[in-house]
Amino acid sequence: MSNDLDAEIESLKGAENLPRHIAVIMDGNGRWAKKRRLPRLAGHRAGTEPVRKCVRASARIGIEYLTLYTFSLENWSRPKAEVTGLMVFLEEVLRRETLELDENGVRLNAIGRLDLLPRATRSALDRSIEKLSKNRGLVLTLALSYGGRAEIVDAARRLCNDVASGEIRTQDIDEEHFREKLYDPSLPDPDLLVRTSGELRISNFLLWQIAYTEIWVTDVLWPDFTETDLIAGIRAYQGRERRYGLHST
Repeated sequence: MSNDLDAEIESLKGAENLPRHIAVIMDGNGRWAKKRRLPRLAGHRAGTEPVRKCVRASARIGIEYLTLYTFSLENWSRPKAEVTGLMVFLEEVLRRETLELDENGVRLNAIGRLDLLPRATRSALDRSIEKLSKNRGLVLTLALSYGGRAEIVDAARRLCNDVASGEIRTQDIDEEHFREKLYDPSLPDPDLLVRTSGELRISNFLLWQIAYTEIWVTDVLWPDFTETDLIAGIRAYQGRERRYGLHST
């Protein structure tokens, strides 16, 4: 890590108006690979280093939560060979990276319809989560087999079950009750949503949680994303006034 980057990270430590929770749509792996005439999976493999860099930098800066859109529900419709390759690769990454995450005090979390994951992938994920469960540093959440609409539907189903069992009355349901039925109600709403590859859409990611999230988009493809890009997003966030629907002062 360069001296300039070290200085940037040090300058952000303890700074005012840091985002507590950063969520990232890691887009552009396929395009990165296509530009180099490589298979799509090569783009996903190249995308692991930016994850490593962002986790390290976020932990050093003092970001409390980092959520990565790792595999969407829609991704299940991709060619079977690609999906299988992604699952095997995810297992490899979990085995390889858990030790470093542990050394950095990172706690691992996952949200989504995890029951759809292959048994081996789910087992690898559960082992890593358990191994890192006592850590008290950065909370790294992987959105796996995840869709924002699906999360809302699943939460509604849980609320319906509570009404049917008499645990709550329909007229008592409010936003807080609904939030409690999300995949991880302890996860605070993101302050900053980062999207790479220049696409101006949120792709069914954290639809409930990003109601007042600040969005920052960069043209950089995910495999080329660096700590400097992450810091640029944080700096942009620090320069904004969050009004939550209120008038500006």
